Amino acid sequence: MLKVKVYSTPSCPYCYTLKEFLKEQGIKFDDIDISRDKFARDEMIKKSGQMGVPVVNIDEQIIVGFDKEKICQLLNIKE
Repeated sequence: MLKVKVYSTPSCPYCYTLKEFLKEQGIKFDDIDISRDKFARDEMIKKSGQMGVPVVNIDEQIIVGFDKEKICQLLNIKE
């Protein structure tokens, strides 16, 4: 099973859409609210080089934004 982390904020519409997509696909993920967790925010910036959300970490493969095609490829989701 791949380990999936979603770095997000409550006010981000793309974050919400991404998390709903993962739920619909039955993908379990850790939802990390970087607006409340400074350590996680710093970790996300270090790994992605970006300050914007969402950032998805799939077994240390970093995806910035809701790149559905790349996410499906890494999670082997057939649409």
